[in-house]
Amino acid sequence: MPVNFDTDLLRTFVAIVDAGGFTQAAKQVHRTQSAVSMQVRRLEEQVGKPLFQRDGRGVQLAPDGEALLGYARRLLKLHDEAVAALTQPELAGSVRLGTPDDYVARFLPDILARYARCCPRVQVEVLCEPSANLRRLLAEDRLDLALVTCLPGSESGEIVRREPTVWACSARHLAHEVEPLPLALFQPGCWCRDAALGALAQSGRPYRIAYTSASIAGVLAAVSAGLAVTAAARSALTPDLRVLMQEDGFPPLPITAIALLRGLRPTPATEQLAAHIREGFGADDPLPSVCSLSEEPA
Repeated sequence: MPVNFDTDLLRTFVAIVDAGGFTQAAKQVHRTQSAVSMQVRRLEEQVGKPLFQRDGRGVQLAPDGEALLGYARRLLKLHDEAVAALTQPELAGSVRLGTPDDYVARFLPDILARYARCCPRVQVEVLCEPSANLRRLLAEDRLDLALVTCLPGSESGEIVRREPTVWACSARHLAHEVEPLPLALFQPGCWCRDAALGALAQSGRPYRIAYTSASIAGVLAAVSAGLAVTAAARSALTPDLRVLMQEDGFPPLPITAIALLRGLRPTPATEQLAAHIREGFGADDPLPSVCSLSEEPA
C-alpha cells in the first residue's frame, strides 16, 4: 500500500528539528508534548524507520530523519503556497516594514519565513532605521508598518512586547570595573541612551562614551571585544555577554516597550503581517541565553 504523508505530521517533525526539541516544538505547533511525541511515532510508523536518535542528552536526527527533512520542507512549502494561492488570492503586492536593527536577528527570520509561507505573492521590503526615523517615515506614507521602541510612559500603537532593559558587558572581560566606565551606546536621540546616562548621573558613577553606533551590531561589537559596557533590551544580547546587576554597582533601568505602528493605508496584506509580528514578538517567548556575573562564561 502506498504511503501518503500527513502534512500535520511533517510540520511537527520540522518544528522539532528547528526548535531543537519536543518541548519548544509543542509550543510552535500548539500541541501538548505528549501529542507531539505521538505524532512522531505515527510518522515513524508511516516511514517504517526511526527518525530520531534518543539519548540522555536530547534528540538528534537519525540518518533516515536527515533524509526526510529536506523533502518535508519542500512538501510543506509547496502545500502552504497552494493553500495561500487558492484561499487568499487577494493577498498580493508589497508591504513596507520598518524596524530598528535591534530586533532583526532575534525575531524577524521566523516571522518573515512564516509570512512568506502564508502569503507567497506578497513582497516584504524591510528598512532598518532608528525608531525616531521610522515614525517620520510612517507619517510620510513611506512605510506600511513600523516596529518602534517606546519611551516608558509614552507608549503608542499596539504593544507587542515588554521586556527588561539591562546593563551588559563581555563575559570574558572586565570593562565594567574600569573607571570612568566606558560605554558603547546608540546615537543621540535614542531613549535607551538617555535612560542609561541619566541613571549613571543620578547614581554618581563617572563614565565616558567610548563608542557610538547607529546599529546594535556596532554597539555589541565593542561590548563583545571587552571595550565597553552597554544598556540594551534583554532580547538584543548575544550569548557571549553577561548581565550586570544592581549589586555590581549598576542602577536599574526602565522596561523596554516595543510597539507596532500602522501606516496611513492598511491592507489585508499588512494586517496579515501584523498578526505574524504579534505572534512572533509574544511576551512569553524565551529570551536568548546570556551569562550573569555569577556564572562562568561558556
